[in-house]
Amino acid sequence: MIASDLDGTLLRNDGTLSPRTLRALRAAEGAGAEIVIVTARPPRFVDRLAEATGLAGTAVCSNGALVYDIATRTVVSSRVLSLSTARRVATALAAAVPGIGFALETGNQVLYEPAYRLRLSEDIGAERPVPSLADLWLTEAPVTKLLAWSERIDADALLAAARPGVGSEVQLTHSGGRGLLEISARGVTKAGTLSALCAGRGIDASEVIAFGDMPNDLSVLDWAGTGYAMANAHPAVLAAVPVHTVSNEEDGVALVVERLFGDADRAAAPSSDSAPGRAVSPR
Repeated sequence: MIASDLDGTLLRNDGTLSPRTLRALRAAEGAGAEIVIVTARPPRFVDRLAEATGLAGTAVCSNGALVYDIATRTVVSSRVLSLSTARRVATALAAAVPGIGFALETGNQVLYEPAYRLRLSEDIGAERPVPSLADLWLTEAPVTKLLAWSERIDADALLAAARPGVGSEVQLTHSGGRGLLEISARGVTKAGTLSALCAGRGIDASEVIAFGDMPNDLSVLDWAGTGYAMANAHPAVLAAVPVHTVSNEEDGVALVVERLFGDADRAAAPSSDSAPGRAVSPR
């Protein structure tokens, strides 16, 4: 199995999948590997990517809260965040970080209150304002993530500020969004969901190659048999993950996949320079 993050990893900085990377993934599939997208993104983003590239298969979305069948556009399983927990966490964070704003990600929509002023071009059409913070907790939609945003504090500092007060109650992480903290139900991680998915398929962690670039990818990169940090990764990821590939702009995922699955012979017996535990040279 090849398990890859999207933004900053599989995708270029403009959000596209390069022809080279798409060819490499197709070659790996042809050699018998399963491709699984493992992303903080919601299913609606994966749908748009699938429409543009023809990718199918399975995606682990919303940092592990959802398992999504891309071909049928069906949520296979979910681990949602209760509204009562989201409200308690928001109350604690608002006291710790003045001016912080909140939104709820449902997989289909982003519901946001007035203090949450972060707007993403890719969410146009999915964003829904509510009149006040109290109105957020009236939704009947299942919540995959509570989003907390600060205009003044970057994501690393926001994560550090949140951990002492609420870190035992929920799963805290970030994926590089400016001043954006992502909050899931306790125990929900990319690795936990991917591990369960692999167990159902009879795939051992040693048979998984993973790629990522941000703190929310660390659980997967640590769990997989071989985890590759992108050259453009967050400093904490580069420090924690010993095996690196080149940047997303240089098709770092494709470079590794080509060496493993470039032809039938190499797919059957990967060469020593691409074996687990070895760093990939930029050239």
